[in-house]
Amino acid sequence: MSGTSLDGVDAALIRTDGAEIHEFGRTGYRPYSEAERSVLRAALGCWPVEENAEVLAAALDVTQRAHIELLSQFPEAELVGFHGQTLAHEPQGRGTHQLGDGGALAEALDRDVVWDFRSADVALGGEGAPLAPFYHFACAKKIGATRPVAFLNLGGVGNLTWVDPRKASPEAPGALLAFDTGPANAPINDLVGERLGLDCDRDGQLAAKGEVVDGALELFLEEGFFRRMPPKSLDRDDFSLMLDLVRELSDADAAATMTAMAAAAVMQGMEHCPIPPERLLVTGGGRHNPVMMAMLSAGLDCPVVPVEEAGLDGDMLEAQAFGFLAVRVAQGWPTSGPSTTGVAAPVGGGQVARVGSLVAG
Repeated sequence: MSGTSLDGVDAALIRTDGAEIHEFGRTGYRPYSEAERSVLRAALGCWPVEENAEVLAAALDVTQRAHIELLSQFPEAELVGFHGQTLAHEPQGRGTHQLGDGGALAEALDRDVVWDFRSADVALGGEGAPLAPFYHFACAKKIGATRPVAFLNLGGVGNLTWVDPRKASPEAPGALLAFDTGPANAPINDLVGERLGLDCDRDGQLAAKGEVVDGALELFLEEGFFRRMPPKSLDRDDFSLMLDLVRELSDADAAATMTAMAAAAVMQGMEHCPIPPERLLVTGGGRHNPVMMAMLSAGLDCPVVPVEEAGLDGDMLEAQAFGFLAVRVAQGWPTSGPSTTGVAAPVGGGQVARVGSLVAG
C-alpha cells in the first residue's frame, strides 16, 4: 500500500481465505526519499494522457522500483495485492487513476499480482473508495466484536467504516456503511511542507502550540461535500481551499485549525452511523497525533482509541486489507458494495496479472 500521504510503501503478510483472517504475518516499510516524494507530488492530479507522459513516466519508475524493492523481501507470499499510487480520483467524472503496472510487477516478482482494484467499481457507477471496509468487517470478526464498531482511517484523506459484526458477510444488507469523511493528514502535511520544509506535523507538536480559529473552521464546514449522503469519496486535493482559509494565520494556529477541520469532518461523518458504535478504532498516521485524538475524544460520545487496543496494527491495516482483497478477487468474490462505494450491486474489482499473462479478475 502506498497512500496519499506519500510517506512510503507498506507491505504486510496475511494468511486468509478471503472470508476470515487466519493469521497476521510480518510487515515491512520502504520510505520514499524526499526526491522521490517530489517526483510523486509533481504527478498528483495527472491523468494518463500524452501531455503528462514525462511526469507520469518518472512517477511510475519511483512507484514500481519502491514496490519491487520491498516486495522482494517477501518471497513466501503466494499472491500479491498491489494498490498502486493514487494520483487522481474523480469517480463521477474522469474516473480514478492509480499509477502502477501489475503485469510488470508480476514479472519482476515471478508471482501473481492482483491490481487495479478500483476501476471496475467506478465503471459500474460506484465511488471506487473506500475499499478497506470488507477487510474491516473481517477485522471486527477477528477481534470478537459482538456489537457495532467503527474503524476510522486517518491517512491523507479520512475514511470511516461502520461495521455490524452480527451479520454473516460484508455484502449482507446492514453489515457495513463506509465513506470518506473529509481531508485528514494530506493538507496538514502540505502546510508544514510549504512553510517549514517538514514532511508532517509530527506528534501534533505544532498544532499543540496554536489555537483553533473558529471562523475558518466554520467556513470549511460549509463545503458542499458535508451535505452529501454517503457513500461518498474524495480526491486528495479536493479541499485545497483549506490552505487558503489558514493562509493568514501563524504556523501554529494554521496547524491547529487544520487539525480541527479534519476532526470536525469525522464528527459530522459519525452522525451517519445507523446506530452509535461501541467504540471508534483509529488507524493510519493520524492516530499518532495526540491533538487530533484529543479533539475526536472531546467531540464524540463513544470511546476513541487506536486500533492497537483491539490487537490490530494501525500502521499496516491498509496493506493487510489489499492482501485480503487480493484473495477475494482471486476467489471471484465481491470487494465492494452499495453501502461502501454506492455501486449498484456487490462487485469484485481488480485484475489478476499472472506471470506471463493478464486476465480479468
